[in-house]
Amino acid sequence: MPELPEVHTTATMLNKILKSLRITSVWTSYNSPSHKGKDNIKNPEFFKSFSKKITGAEFKKGYRRGKNVLLELDNGYTVIIHMKMTGHLLYGKYKKVKSKNLKERSKEKWETVEEGPLKDSKNQFIRFVMSLSDGRHLVLSDMRKFAKVTIEKTTELETSKHIGSIGPEPLETTFNLKLFTDRLILRPRGKVKQVLMNPEIIAGIGNIYSDEALFLAGIHPESRVNKIPSEKMSELFKAVKKVLTKGIDFGGDSTSDYRNPLGVHGNFHHHHQAYRNTGKPCIKKGCSGTIRKVKIGGRSGHFCDKHQILYS
Repeated sequence: MPELPEVHTTATMLNKILKSLRITSVWTSYNSPSHKGKDNIKNPEFFKSFSKKITGAEFKKGYRRGKNVLLELDNGYTVIIHMKMTGHLLYGKYKKVKSKNLKERSKEKWETVEEGPLKDSKNQFIRFVMSLSDGRHLVLSDMRKFAKVTIEKTTELETSKHIGSIGPEPLETTFNLKLFTDRLILRPRGKVKQVLMNPEIIAGIGNIYSDEALFLAGIHPESRVNKIPSEKMSELFKAVKKVLTKGIDFGGDSTSDYRNPLGVHGNFHHHHQAYRNTGKPCIKKGCSGTIRKVKIGGRSGHFCDKHQILYS
């Protein structure tokens, strides 16, 4: 799932690309009976009203909140896109073609007409398309169909059920050590990796960056929050900011499906120190440990069996 650095990269690029462009039409192949009555575009009835609200509107800005890409329009609405596990937004020139897959619910699909990164195999699962006034398109590639697209009045965004419960942003200048500690201690007996990944505690941290931050701080992912010494909590605070900033600097992590809006993969996955390095020697200077994997709340945690201390 795209985490803070990937979503930040996407939103920052779209803010530059889309500003002042107008939405001329919208299309989707999402159509799920299980979403009947829900406020996202997988519900066909909601998609009808969604389409009316955004068609003709102009993009004012793109930004991020937690793991959500927010596209503010000039008509008082903001489109909310959560890319979930395999979704990513792409910008380019596309055309609609007949689907050759008879099992497809929709008998039409979209393909890029541009050579280059947009042809990447990870970019071919187009489920949602906004046609734009420059003749190009903003599309959502979503192999597993888990992504969410919805809309809210811009003035009601921060209190909406989609955004309102998200915790503070860890890269804001106001996010200091005290706030970090206060947020984590809301789950005093929680395992620190799970607490870091809880979006209501802190925004945007997922599996990859929690592993990397805990590795840097020397804390075992199963440590209880209320057992972690204050000096180690300070190290973790610094590590969180460091790995998230590094992730942004490298354009995100493309271990899985993530690509930026131009179809290009990020490079943070070439710099993992713990995540998915199971069985490899620890690269920390002077450490003789090995990277191990453990299941924590249904998710995998990767850690060094020597220098990452278990506080329990």
